[in-house]
Amino acid sequence: MMPEAMTQILLVGTELPLLEGLAQSFAALGFTPTVAQSVHEAREIAALHPPLIAVISRSLAAPATTDTLSIPLAPGGALVLYRAVGSPLVTLSPTVQRVVLADLTLPLERNRLMALVQHVEDRARTTGRGRGEENRVEG
Repeated sequence: MMPEAMTQILLVGTELPLLEGLAQSFAALGFTPTVAQSVHEAREIAALHPPLIAVISRSLAAPATTDTLSIPLAPGGALVLYRAVGSPLVTLSPTVQRVVLADLTLPLERNRLMALVQHVEDRARTTGRGRGEENRVEG
């Protein structure tokens, strides 16, 4: 029962050591992280288990604007973009820029990412859109 109540975090990119480190950090905080290496794979995973947060590489999000925006999210969820330290800065369409909660450089802003995820989870629960609703029915 407990895994269903855990918040899903979807990490999307090709920087596997970086994403694996983030996944371990999220798991240690009680989240359920999943790693995808493409936006297409991310959409398939999210269709089955919509994440509260999708953390997507800028290099994958930039050319796949429509695909990126079509990743299903849990109610109250958000998109976050990242670029790895030293990677080239790619230009994003204004449409993508408007819908992302944050655009981070990782691992430098790892603590900021963790704080944003906590904030989004708290906001979703406060507004009644979080996964915690499933537990209220049992009472």
